[in-house]
Amino acid sequence: MIKNFNKIIKNIKAMNLPRTEFVNFMEEIHDPFIVLIACILSLRTNDKTTYPATMRMLKLGKTPKDFLNVKLEDLEKAIFPVGFYKNKAKQILDISYELYNNYNSCVPKDIDELIKFKGVGRKTANLVQAKGYNLPSICVDVHVHRISNRLGLVCTKEPEETEFALKENLPKKSWSEINTLFVTLGQNICKPINPKCKICNLNSYCDYYKKQLS
Repeated sequence: MIKNFNKIIKNIKAMNLPRTEFVNFMEEIHDPFIVLIACILSLRTNDKTTYPATMRMLKLGKTPKDFLNVKLEDLEKAIFPVGFYKNKAKQILDISYELYNNYNSCVPKDIDELIKFKGVGRKTANLVQAKGYNLPSICVDVHVHRISNRLGLVCTKEPEETEFALKENLPKKSWSEINTLFVTLGQNICKPINPKCKICNLNSYCDYYKKQLS
């Protein structure tokens, strides 16, 4: 168990930080397919752009079968201007086709199976497990990776290393909430540049903050 982890989680919750519409959406939706395709849209795209694009996409379809009848150019138009929207549109249609034809339209629960799909990495696969299937899983994005290292919970260079280090040292009951809490903290307080350390109530646990004082 990582030292002070429970206190850190408690203090983040106590800050009651505002969530983006996209974060709230991903907390509320429990459909593995929608979690999967929405997460694909979110890659390298901010939440402000991702959320309306996701809503437009879902007007075209909500199941793999629905997307079999969606034209590539229509999906591209719907999800623009998310980053790499042309590639993502093709990925979503290809995944829908594969799910419908080879998986009976069911998104796999297993991470190793999920990452076989083009455009699906461990971050997305873990999010599908956590939000789509309510299974213990740690989705490590840039926020989780950055904050975990700043707090001194891990000492890693890559998000995948962070995922395995956290899973090795944290109780499974805490895994699935880490992404939402750290993402919200990262968007509001612990930003990549000029973090708002002075108003953060994690100062006493944060290696990054202590280094700024030394």
